[in-house]
Amino acid sequence: MALSMFQSSIPVFIKTLTSLKAILDKGAAHAQAKKIDEAVLLQSRLYPDMLPLTAQVQIAADTARGGADRLIGSEPASWEDNEKTFPKLVETLDRTIIHFKSLTEKQFDGAESRKITRKVRGEPRTFSGVGYLQQFVLPNLFFHTTTAYAILRHSGVELGKLDFLGPLE
Repeated sequence: MALSMFQSSIPVFIKTLTSLKAILDKGAAHAQAKKIDEAVLLQSRLYPDMLPLTAQVQIAADTARGGADRLIGSEPASWEDNEKTFPKLVETLDRTIIHFKSLTEKQFDGAESRKITRKVRGEPRTFSGVGYLQQFVLPNLFFHTTTAYAILRHSGVELGKLDFLGPLE
């Protein structure tokens, strides 16, 4: 049996964002235990020219949600990215996961060949649906999730690879 676009995207998105929620929960607990203002962690960056933790989480959620919506032929609704606390970031991830759970496998019929145009470094780039998922959405989702993980790990939060991977089946 061939792996469908739904199976290649939605379960991966849910698992990755669920792991990111757990990572954020550990970050919030660390801040509380060490009496660190959570805003310090939320605005932390790996390097001055990189985006802070809040933006990494927002982009991870937006990338996955936008990817799913474009794969089914919809234009993603605009969601504000103004979360300034760990609970608000987790709430956004929960809302994103609920959105994924509302999608059906049938909606992804034909997604592998759907033409999707996105700007890449300011230039329009047209992908097939499978190319968009494999070359743009998944790498961006993993990049921003990994960067969020790395920011918190660098800030002293006790995280390991299994926190990133989440429960294994």
